[in-house]
Order: sequence, then C-alpha cells, then structure tokens
Amino acid sequence: MKRNKPKYKQIIDAAVIVIAENGYHHAQVSKIAKTAGVADGTIYLYFKNKEDILVSLFEEKMGMFVENLENEISGIPSAAEKLYNLVEMHFHHLGSDPHLAVVTQLELRQSNKELRLRINEVLKGYLAVVDHIVKAGMTSGEFRPDLDIRLARQMIFGTIDETVTSWVMNDQKYDLIQLVKPVNQLLINGCGYSQSVT
Repeated sequence: MKRNKPKYKQIIDAAVIVIAENGYHHAQVSKIAKTAGVADGTIYLYFKNKEDILVSLFEEKMGMFVENLENEISGIPSAAEKLYNLVEMHFHHLGSDPHLAVVTQLELRQSNKELRLRINEVLKGYLAVVDHIVKAGMTSGEFRPDLDIRLARQMIFGTIDETVTSWVMNDQKYDLIQLVKPVNQLLINGCGYSQSVT
C-alpha cells in the first residue's frame, strides 16, 4: 500500500508546507517535489494531480487523527470527558502544526464542488466519532435525551472548526489550547449536560 511508503509521506508532508506558504493555487507540483526531495515525476507515481495531493493529505492527516482519537476516548466512560478529549486533541493537533492548520482551515475551503464532496467524504469518520459521543451522553443521562443528534453534531463540529479558523485568521497569535475548557463547557451546556450524573 502506497501510504506505508516513505516517499508518499515525504510528499504529503512537503505538500502541507508548500500549500500553507504559497496557497493551493500557487503551490506548484515542482515546488512540492523539491521540498520533498524527490524528482517531479515521482509525484505522479503516487498522485494523479495537485487536487489529488490536497485530498490525499487531508485523508492521511484526518485518518490518523480519527484513529488516535478513537483509541484515546475508547476507555473513557463519561461522554463529557470524551468530548473534552476530542476538543483538546483537535486543538492540539492543529495548534502544534501551523502549516496544517492553514491548509485545513483556509486552503481546503477554496476548492471546487467536486473536491469539497471528496473532502466531506473524509470528514465522515470524524463526524461518526462526534455522533458516538452524543449518543453515549444521551444514553448515560449526561445529555438531554431529546437531543437532535444531527443538530448537536453540527454545533460541536462547527464550534470547534470555527474556533480554529478564527485562530488561524488571527495569525495564530494566542494559545489555542487555552480555549479547550471554555469551548468544551459551551458544548456540554449546549447538549444539556447534567452535572449530577457521575
């Protein structure tokens, strides 16, 4: 499988840097190849075109994140704690990689409709984790039993996503991790969190 090959990872990591620093439209494949330390032609052994590189890097980074997230929260009984971990890991993941934050929050949003559909497909794994947390909270009594799961998912993902976008737009001048607690508090309040549940 190509993902296990070192050159594939080199190209993905180089693409994150080049796209973040130059913008997607000005990120030439030759520049990505140079940054990755590979020949231009090598890129096309792994990717069809620049669009494929953009989707693949999101797929790769998001796939790894979701896998780590699922492992992290699997042993946590409380839905509120699971949600806290999700917010913390999301903010840490992008807060510790400014280039990736720029790509995910800005460059992926400028893409065409077909590309957006492919990106939405990648997001499904993340949103499934959010759904799992919401359902767990409703079952345990931590969250309101009449929650609209789809609406709760949109609120949770939208709040987290917009918080990171705002941080990126403000040139990442403040510590994103400091916002974990207040954002989580807003989200669990929005889900009708019951403090009496142990």
